[in-house]
Amino acid sequence: MRDAKLLNTLEIDIDAIRTDGRLRPFSETAVTSLIASIKEIGLQSEIHVRKVAHQDGILRLIAGGHRIEAFRRMKRQKIPCKVWDCTDDWAMLAEIDDNLAHTDLNPLDLAVFLAERKAVYERMYPETRAVSGAALAAKRWDATDNMAVASFVTSTADKMNQSERTIRRLVSAGQALDPEAISMLRSAPHRVTLADLQALAKCAPDDRPVICRELSLGKAKSAKEVLDRRKQPGTAAVDPVDKAHRKLYEAYARAPKDARRRFVRDFSEELQSFLAERVEAAGAVPFKARGRK
Repeated sequence: MRDAKLLNTLEIDIDAIRTDGRLRPFSETAVTSLIASIKEIGLQSEIHVRKVAHQDGILRLIAGGHRIEAFRRMKRQKIPCKVWDCTDDWAMLAEIDDNLAHTDLNPLDLAVFLAERKAVYERMYPETRAVSGAALAAKRWDATDNMAVASFVTSTADKMNQSERTIRRLVSAGQALDPEAISMLRSAPHRVTLADLQALAKCAPDDRPVICRELSLGKAKSAKEVLDRRKQPGTAAVDPVDKAHRKLYEAYARAPKDARRRFVRDFSEELQSFLAERVEAAGAVPFKARGRK
């Protein structure tokens, strides 16, 4: 791929590598398995990091989150790294492809990664976006497909024993989910299935946050169960909280960055209070307590 240059290969202190902002949290099972493998046969490949010029040259992880976590738990201070000079989009695409190639992803994470890969790839290679009208018909392209996902659609369909149409639906599902919805679905006690994701992709926008919340709380085992319940007599009315949330979300998503900053400044005290409540409920360590690295 273009837009990247390998600068060096060397051992780096793991505390010097920023690992926040990843698309997917690490798997406890995968880390445990990797620790056993490293103890038996050693680390088989370097992790990949990048120098971020516009952030004072800090090192940020591209690929190898499970390997860093394994080294951290084994009390190893340094880890072999390939250091890259690359664009933000190249780094994101590399992170996605590393997960797609080396991780047995569940349907939810696969949908998220596929949707993000499509968006990043089309930014990097705008010429691969699907054309329309007569040109589309002449090329005999599927109107829902394009080169940004076509090659991976085929290989992923074979791996999952699913049709290419199903993989395209995964992309659609990933595109329909915002970060809050993804977080809720990942916390669901019952595994989110392909059928759930397809229902989320097709349902009305007002139904989506309700489905995600019900699944995350274990109040429903499937998206279909939630939708069927909402269709029953007396349950058709939209929850006013859901309606207000959707309006806030859409307004914030559409607003320019300067307007978002002003909003956060105006409501900073209340927002900090909400964030503190969420951290406490999750049993997580507040960011300030961990310090910057």
